[in-house]
Amino acid sequence: GWACWKTYVGRPETDEVRVHAMAFLGNGLSAAKYHDEALSVKEALLSTYRRVGAPEGHMLGQMGEIATSYHMLGRFETSNRLYRDVYSGRLRLDGEGHEETLLAATNYATALLALGRYEEGKSLLRKTIPASQRTLGESNEITLGLRCNYALALYEDPDATLDDLSEAV
Repeated sequence: GWACWKTYVGRPETDEVRVHAMAFLGNGLSAAKYHDEALSVKEALLSTYRRVGAPEGHMLGQMGEIATSYHMLGRFETSNRLYRDVYSGRLRLDGEGHEETLLAATNYATALLALGRYEEGKSLLRKTIPASQRTLGESNEITLGLRCNYALALYEDPDATLDDLSEAV
């Protein structure tokens, strides 16, 4: 992480290798559970993307990385807002059945469930699961993740009915 960053830090902001080194550093810090430090690097990378006019997809991906850091720091409200923005951006940019959109939906649903917002999570998942099944298939990892989140939303909800619990299993 740091060695890679130190090697390329002197290059211009628009240099692709420098940008990858910065992303590598942020991911390495996250993997080592230095989430505060990772957050700083990830926010700096998003700022760089904005300054150099990176494609919207790159910025949305980086916003998702930042949201994950906030989630790991227990800052669920902030994480949820970012995941919602990423999901909305992906819907607009890629459409409802695109893999990136469905992955963003998985992350957004996870954030909603972490906040105990089960009805919102179920509503989102009821829309996205059929799109994922249609475009990615029943056994795709993202489809399975969406279905797993739906089961969690059903059985973790304190207001769950017997029918909800039955549907969850």
